[in-house]
Amino acid sequence: MTDYLAATRESWTAVAEAYAEESRSALDFKPFGRAMLRVFAELVSASPAGPVADLGCGPGNTTEYLHRRGLEVFGVDLAPGMVAVARRTYPHLSFEVGTMTALDLPPGELGGVLAWYSIVNIPLPDLPAVFDEFHRVLAPGGHVLLGFQVRTELRHVTHGFGSEISLDFHRHPPDRVVELLGDAGFAVLAQLIREPDEQEHSRQAHILARKR
Repeated sequence: MTDYLAATRESWTAVAEAYAEESRSALDFKPFGRAMLRVFAELVSASPAGPVADLGCGPGNTTEYLHRRGLEVFGVDLAPGMVAVARRTYPHLSFEVGTMTALDLPPGELGGVLAWYSIVNIPLPDLPAVFDEFHRVLAPGGHVLLGFQVRTELRHVTHGFGSEISLDFHRHPPDRVVELLGDAGFAVLAQLIREPDEQEHSRQAHILARKR
């Protein structure tokens, strides 16, 4: 495991309980995010290609949101602490420890991939390999939905949610993400770039794409 993945795993495990408590109702205040998740769920439901993987699922809130919209969905997260919280909170769903950089899934198994604010801990040079992995595990015509903050600078955080941590947050340029998705074999269907709300400090991007 590379240094940044190890630090990400340890840091998110350290803050899992506090983060879960703070983020439990976050989607209630994100109408644009909910709209994109509903479109994603509708498109995936129209195809019998396979289940959805919520990659970087954290405490499982978006996994549950998609489940309530009728999807067969499971969660994967790098941090064992997050997986433990998700399993306890949503015992009717499946959650596993894993990394989106090397998924323990066979080719073409999934109908959808959700990476909801989870590529923010992945450096831009590593995104092509991550998107290649998304492409590998998706069935032809499968969909991927990304959510991330829009900035150009790296933000390093050493304290959060009451704990000492070491996390890099990468703000990816949407145009570059679209380009990398195209290089990986995806056709971008929609982009939503919105201004920050009262709790945010940067613009937000949601990108929906389909495997060619």
